[in-house]
Amino acid sequence: MSTPIRLLLVDDDPLVRSGLRFLFDSTPDVTVVAEAGDGAEAVTAVHAHAPDVVLMDLLMPGVDGISATAEIKRKPASPHVIALTTWDVNDAVIRSLEAGASGFLLKTAPPPDIIAAVRAVRNGDAVLSPRSTRQLLDHLRRDETVHHRRAAEEALGRLTDREREVCIAAARGLSNAEIAGRLFISDATVKSHLSAIQVKLGVGNRVGIAVLTERAGLLHRG
Repeated sequence: MSTPIRLLLVDDDPLVRSGLRFLFDSTPDVTVVAEAGDGAEAVTAVHAHAPDVVLMDLLMPGVDGISATAEIKRKPASPHVIALTTWDVNDAVIRSLEAGASGFLLKTAPPPDIIAAVRAVRNGDAVLSPRSTRQLLDHLRRDETVHHRRAAEEALGRLTDREREVCIAAARGLSNAEIAGRLFISDATVKSHLSAIQVKLGVGNRVGIAVLTERAGLLHRG
């Protein structure tokens, strides 16, 4: 049996944390290693408990989830962070993704979706749904600048043709399995390409891949 995913729950509402703990206590491949009530406690808990994944509320008093995410992601071998939000894509969500979060979940998401997201991000798979990815990219499109486009085009120019295909598919919100099926390659090959793409683009996760792919205009070429 594989080692359970180590999970840290961060929310200033004890009822939310209690509900999430109840959910994951009945999930055999996930272990809640700690809880935190604000961003400062979250940073301390990451150092103390070495979680694999952090479910991070964004709007908290004191140190908010965005600042905590940025602090956590500055460390080497940092855990994956999934932002928890009451709203769809907004400024707080964008800032959390820029800080290094691997995706976001609505607090109203069905329990199976929350569990699936934790498993997915731990495996390096997609966290943003295709719908959420479209919302994110629409937001970026509105904020697009010539500088951003040129920098993104230069970065994407470092990719091979196959890496570019994987890059575009990942940016559209496809899972590793979906990319593998579409391109007739194995899941392991997809993961290998994604790792190489992140290194070449200088990004830490699939969200960064999506941002640069959109800014380079590759999502509008069929």
